[in-house]
Amino acid sequence: MKYIFADYHPLHFITTSPEKIEQLEYLNKITQGFLWLPKKIHNDNLSANFYDSSLREHLVNIWSNSKCIVFCLTLGAVTRLIAPLLTNKKTDPAIIVIDPAFEYIICLTGEHQHQGDKLTEILAELLSAKAIITSASSNLNLPAIDSFGYTFGWKKGEGDWTKVSANITQNKPTLIKQESGLNWWCQNLPINHPFIFGEGIKDNSKEGEKREEDFLKQSDDDFAKSIFTEAEKQVQAMVYIGVNKTPRVDIPIVSWHPRGVWVGIGCERDTSPILIENAVNSVLAQYNLEKNAIASLATIDLKADEVGILELAQKWQLPLKTFTSEELNLIDVPNPSSIVEHEVGTKSVAEASALKAGSWSNLPENNFSPTLIAPKQIFKQEGLKGAVTVAIALSNLEYNPRQGKLYLIGTGPGAIEYLTTAAKTALRDAEIIIGYGLYIDLIKPLLHPSQIIETSNITQEKQRAERAIALAQWGLKVAVISSGDCGIYGMAGLVLEILANQNWDGKQPPIQVFSGITAMQSVAAKIGSPLMHDFCAISLSDLLTPWDVIEKRLHAAATGDFITAIYNPRSQTRQQQIITAQNIFLQYRSGNTPVAIARSVTREDESIILTTLEEMLNHPIDMVTTVLIGNSSTKRYHDLLITPRGYLGQC
Repeated sequence: MKYIFADYHPLHFITTSPEKIEQLEYLNKITQGFLWLPKKIHNDNLSANFYDSSLREHLVNIWSNSKCIVFCLTLGAVTRLIAPLLTNKKTDPAIIVIDPAFEYIICLTGEHQHQGDKLTEILAELLSAKAIITSASSNLNLPAIDSFGYTFGWKKGEGDWTKVSANITQNKPTLIKQESGLNWWCQNLPINHPFIFGEGIKDNSKEGEKREEDFLKQSDDDFAKSIFTEAEKQVQAMVYIGVNKTPRVDIPIVSWHPRGVWVGIGCERDTSPILIENAVNSVLAQYNLEKNAIASLATIDLKADEVGILELAQKWQLPLKTFTSEELNLIDVPNPSSIVEHEVGTKSVAEASALKAGSWSNLPENNFSPTLIAPKQIFKQEGLKGAVTVAIALSNLEYNPRQGKLYLIGTGPGAIEYLTTAAKTALRDAEIIIGYGLYIDLIKPLLHPSQIIETSNITQEKQRAERAIALAQWGLKVAVISSGDCGIYGMAGLVLEILANQNWDGKQPPIQVFSGITAMQSVAAKIGSPLMHDFCAISLSDLLTPWDVIEKRLHAAATGDFITAIYNPRSQTRQQQIITAQNIFLQYRSGNTPVAIARSVTREDESIILTTLEEMLNHPIDMVTTVLIGNSSTKRYHDLLITPRGYLGQC
């Protein structure tokens, strides 16, 4: 689970009690963090680090280099230890406390800024403990307004974050004005949320429409045109989401800036770095654009070593994208230049670079070309060397600099208690869950309102895989779920196959597969020990495998005396295959061979019928049924099927 915990590093575990070391060693090994123990309990067999100062002094040493510190101490002791060190919630690490009995895990600080709440829930899953989350937004199922934008790569703007957050958690009307960026963050808002949506995104639920209708009735007709005129009379705080500078209003306001602004730069060789920065600042100010909304600087590859551009990228902590003259020549621009074309081989550098950089995304949300909102302007300044050209484009999908991840998760046969701990952990960490609607419904109690959910039909496996890959490449932690084991007739193979066809480098995005209990194992556990000898699984679905190949495998399984699990035995449009399968097995096995017909195992409508090979078609069989055919030595004993392993001389 190394990918899950990478976002929480540097992660430290601390205890002073020898009795608690074993459990913390377990957590430390899984998370690949740092386990700290006092030197007085040093033991060469422990995979830990030891400090020889007081714990208070040791905390001073590791505090600034920690994203999260997990204590196994009393809450009072931890409170007294960290109190002198707390300075700013933006920089202080998240503090999590595990009670000495390992029954409760409490997030003390850093709930949002360092994802302390989420890590608390994940650790609770690993320890089968109870997570205690005290942040008001989490308990109200509302987005953490001071951190939710990080998921999409947004940058935090200015504002009175304390007052706006308090306003939201007190359920007071809060105006949301979103001018750009994805609106997925409000997908799962509770019915009684306090948000009033201005121009931009809308709360499309019936409750949201009614709330907005009632609100607008209290305002005059000019409200839709100028939300700032009437907003202060109705709302008590505001959240602005957009690429412009934070609006000036008379109520507490905060801002998030989606990174959809692309700055194209062209310049003479050795142009003054001050001139380049002044030019970009001038265009930003002219168009009221926020510097935090910049996704990237962009230019021609001939300028990849231009000192002034490189210094600006480093100073503003922005990536620099460069393009060849051939690439830029393919971009239509409003202000081409024959002089520029003669000099560098392309009719445009600044405008073409901005538009080319803004076309980066492979997500369907970016189905419109970027817009040139600031045509090129040429800047010169007395006393500063050179000349610079600046243009700005705006894309309809924000740039996300985060590294996405792909979790391929097997959710087991259906009931939540059959999910593995690792699978539950990955589900907790994921930011978006993708899967067939029925499988999503089965795990809903494990999902958090802040997670994005995308469902699709059972036949749309390829679309789900492609969508998941694109979202992970964009920067989200994506969980693709399959029932049973995702590597057995599940989504794992399809996702990896598509990645291989895309020449995936095996690293970006990183992938982790989480196994699950598959159908034949679940059925076997319900009816005894039918899989005690060699067995195989065969799917009768011919959507992806030719039927003649499936027939060959059925003959091979039957002649080889394999215990055989039949998946996808029958659908509304595919009725003959299970009949053919029965006929093939009857050629090689007795009609009295035990057979189990199991439908929806572990789910509320579970049904298991023990019958024989000869009688099996007299019972209902459909797509959620698994048919288990015993081998020549499988016997029925009461309501169990037993296949001898051979220890008693049987075959």
